[in-house]
Amino acid sequence: MSETVRRRTLLAATMALGLFASAGAAWAQSYPNRPIRAIVPFAAGSATDIVARTFADQMAKTLGQSIVIENRPGANGLIGADAVAKATPDGYTILIGTNSTNAAAPALFNNVPFDMNKDFQPISFLSSVPLIVAVPNTLPVRTLRELIDYARGRTDLTFASASASQRVSTEMLMAMTGMKMTHVFYRSGPNAMQDLIAGRVTLFTADLGVMLPQVRGGTVRPLAVTSQQRSAQVPDLPTVDEAAGTKGYELIAWFGMFAPASVPAEVTARLNAAVRAAAATPELRTALGENLGMVIAPSSPEELAARVVSEAAKWAEAARVAGIEKQ
Repeated sequence: MSETVRRRTLLAATMALGLFASAGAAWAQSYPNRPIRAIVPFAAGSATDIVARTFADQMAKTLGQSIVIENRPGANGLIGADAVAKATPDGYTILIGTNSTNAAAPALFNNVPFDMNKDFQPISFLSSVPLIVAVPNTLPVRTLRELIDYARGRTDLTFASASASQRVSTEMLMAMTGMKMTHVFYRSGPNAMQDLIAGRVTLFTADLGVMLPQVRGGTVRPLAVTSQQRSAQVPDLPTVDEAAGTKGYELIAWFGMFAPASVPAEVTARLNAAVRAAAATPELRTALGENLGMVIAPSSPEELAARVVSEAAKWAEAARVAGIEKQ
């Protein structure tokens, strides 16, 4: 190759890179230029749905585009999460993930259709919340200790779940207290709640977002919270450790935002900034924090990635303690 040809080749390559960088910068400045689709892998009315819609409303103000919520429940959240893992990584499809989809899945299922660490780009942690252990008002128990005594020797009791946190929290409780109950799986938390209210299941453990309205309305009987500390929203309700005399019981639900892997870094930064701005608004803090007892804690993408790794180990241990076999 002659010196003249070599110089022309280098010049063309440099110009091409410059044009590419300029196009990328222009694209980043224009993102988003149409509505964003946020897939919620659980049913409408679930805690994940509530978190998604509350953040979406506030993020839209920063992004200048609406975030359209699409509920895709099924398979403990795996269907919706898989749809995002396989979506085009352009920033217009995001996942409102949870401990079920982005931490517990490998500990509970043999055939998870995605890799939590490789198929998603973490955007930001959103919030966490404890769960409430509750029974129907018709059940002749008023405390968790009374329930443990009531369950002794019985084989006709059942518990409901519609997510990993709901199931594992109850399985852990049973393993640590000796209770025996048959698991009844529901496609959605609201459906499980309806059967709890009607007395068709003995026990349901669900996050404050789902449970608090029923507790405040007196339609179910709360027995304990699953965190190590009492909740400010129900300060008179003891923790499981306090109520059952266990030691070290804790299981809380959490929510995070993810995009498909390989999404441009500019998109990650833009969405992360929108999450942080939303989390700082009084409207969001009132709706999720004050009203539903959630801890709002936006993070960097790197912090969420690290949390996914640590939480996966935690949930694997919880499933082991609960004696849950993979399905």
